[in-house]
Amino acid sequence: MAVVSVVKLSELRETKRIDADRYHLGFLELEENLRKISIIEELRSVIVEPVRTGRTPRDREMYEEDEKICFVKTDTLREGLIDFENSDFLPARSLSRRDYLRPNDVIVTIIGAHFDIIGRAAIYLPHYPPAVVNQNIAVIKSDENKLNPFFLMVFLNSKYGREQLWMLSRQTEQVNLNCREVEKLLVPIFDINFQQDIESLAKESSKLIEKSKSLYTQAENILLEELGLKDFKPNYELSYTANLSQAFGVHRVDAEYFQPAYEEVIEKIKGYSNRYAHLLDYVENIKPNFNPTKYPDKYFSYIELADIDTSIGIIHSVSKVKGEEAPSRARRILSQNDVIVSSVEGSLEKVALVDEEHEGSLASTGFFQFRTTEILPQVLLVLSKSIVLQAQLKKECAGTILTAVPNDSLKRILIPILSLETQQKIAELVRQSHKARREAKELLEEAKRKVEEAIENEINK
Repeated sequence: MAVVSVVKLSELRETKRIDADRYHLGFLELEENLRKISIIEELRSVIVEPVRTGRTPRDREMYEEDEKICFVKTDTLREGLIDFENSDFLPARSLSRRDYLRPNDVIVTIIGAHFDIIGRAAIYLPHYPPAVVNQNIAVIKSDENKLNPFFLMVFLNSKYGREQLWMLSRQTEQVNLNCREVEKLLVPIFDINFQQDIESLAKESSKLIEKSKSLYTQAENILLEELGLKDFKPNYELSYTANLSQAFGVHRVDAEYFQPAYEEVIEKIKGYSNRYAHLLDYVENIKPNFNPTKYPDKYFSYIELADIDTSIGIIHSVSKVKGEEAPSRARRILSQNDVIVSSVEGSLEKVALVDEEHEGSLASTGFFQFRTTEILPQVLLVLSKSIVLQAQLKKECAGTILTAVPNDSLKRILIPILSLETQQKIAELVRQSHKARREAKELLEEAKRKVEEAIENEINK
């Protein structure tokens, strides 16, 4: 049965929009409810300067002497989090002073391929590295005497922030809205004490994220120190030679495969007290033979490369798909403690340990799916994310249109065999790291819930 909403011509003139999606019944109800609130304000009345976007400079080529500035794009902006570890870089010489983010700037995605990308917001904190954003991200500088930036960040991530952004956006080739439309957001200006309570939750969440990263770094350092790879910098050579017999032995004639830097890492592994083995002797590479279309009405969580938080190796988001509508590449069904590793060059760092929450999720064939009983899964995660496997996977990449790691090449990958004591130390730090990240997420969810409940209380007055 068709759902019809009717709007007056005068309302069309006010919004200057004639596309039907803007007047979806759910959006009209949302707007009507928010306008009932006595403390509601348009965002433009509680900011100290116009909302702006970033830009992508023409000159982006990096030279050795250039100062690197983090370039934040939609794929590295998440709810309450900026993923600097995986951001691109721009040379400082291509940027102006106005481009840089400043402490307490709130940034939010306003352009993306689909609605789920729109409305992801985070706050730029004083200890973050110098950074700029691209044109798909809006930058908001609130009047902190009226609108706490941490409260604003949480509000934007709440359903009342995101749904307004979806309402204001347009579906063309991409979902998008502009800065002036962002300024039309309706924001409740709660008393300063409530806003500070939300700030406290957001700050505690941020601290736990930093703690999580620190714990993971400690785990990786134990591994690298054990192997003599701490602070190891492979020497990438511009010219080198390889024997014809080597090329025939691996059926490869591309120069990159024989880059001596990769061999340096492999020799370090072999030199680890001769305690090394082939990866597939200790790890099962699960075949992607699950067919979700056999369960047409079942909803699955679906994980792609973009859903991986590479800083500590977790799955940070999923999409929901019906079995009959699942993409053709959704051929993996995950079990807890599987380690999924990207097979695609350019995203090999996309590695994650499957936790209890994502048991039974679908995953793209863009991953390898490793399952182990001989090595602790947390240790396999750290091995896969570190230079130990990353250098070897990069060496094995092959192809023209899509460069990736062939399945057959996994039989050449080597891993060190660590003592159980060392494995347990690494595994415990990874567990603590992932626990801290879960707690950070829970705090942000609590902050969002409190904001949503406060808004609903105002609506129901």
